[in-house]
Amino acid sequence: MKTYPLKFKPIFKERIWGGEALKSVFNKDIPADTKIGESWELADLPEDKSTIVNGEFSGKTLAQILEDYPLELTGRSDYKGPFPLLIKILDAQDDLSVQVHPDAQTCQRTQKGDPKTECWYIIAAKPGAVIYKGLKQGVTRKEFETAINNGSCADYIEKVEVKVGQCHFLPSGTIHAIGAGLLIAEIQQPSDTTYRVFDWNRVDSKTKKPRELHVKDALESIHFDSSQDNLSVNNEGRLVDSQEFKVDKYELKANESLDIKQDKMEVLVIITGEGEIEYNDSKIDFVKGDTIFIPYNFSGNIRAINDIEFLSVTI
Repeated sequence: MKTYPLKFKPIFKERIWGGEALKSVFNKDIPADTKIGESWELADLPEDKSTIVNGEFSGKTLAQILEDYPLELTGRSDYKGPFPLLIKILDAQDDLSVQVHPDAQTCQRTQKGDPKTECWYIIAAKPGAVIYKGLKQGVTRKEFETAINNGSCADYIEKVEVKVGQCHFLPSGTIHAIGAGLLIAEIQQPSDTTYRVFDWNRVDSKTKKPRELHVKDALESIHFDSSQDNLSVNNEGRLVDSQEFKVDKYELKANESLDIKQDKMEVLVIITGEGEIEYNDSKIDFVKGDTIFIPYNFSGNIRAINDIEFLSVTI
């Protein structure tokens, strides 16, 4: 079989803090009068699997073809799913909950959940928009537990004003929250394990109840002794260089091109502009908001129709 770049149908997630920026910025066909907070661009979780929308594999899930053609697509005959990345675009019109994701050691110790290291690339930000990431220096577990109980835990987390083009790395075990007024590309391990400790005293409009908190699990997962040094912020070039994944940022002017020829899988997240991937005698068009899987050992080039910015994610 001949491999080719794969595009996917997004999976929309309604969220209490969502909005309509996915339509206004990326022209995504989100449901009307619905707060869509997340567009899952590439997913291989038990209940959410991305469907291919182009070429001979159209209609099949990424998981299906990886199982059928592991060597051709990944370069590994011993490949076993799930696919090691989950990629989303988040529309945060309100503050997200204060939360943490466990690391592998915590999951093993507690016998629950899946680890999730992630990064956030800032696509758009309203003036003064912030994120929360990492405990302030010296905060102890006892102090933070008390702050959770009295509703002041956000005061114990570093509050960072963000700018468009920044990439913030958040290793698993880092307490965090996305603030209001942000559009973010989120790249992460394939996990939906989230432990909330504070949700800004909101009530769900449908259930009329506060969302569930997971204080015990969160306290077990937070790295209280971690340094701020690993919570890096980068703007260009290699944005993330972690064991879980690597992220590089590229910018091309109109009519410029970039060769693709490497010995690993790659995922492209198109942030701005439009262009095409040319290979053999074929081409695939893309626009901002698209996420594209590039198979192992693929050879071709990316050409910008107008100015483009994109992220390249490798494992």
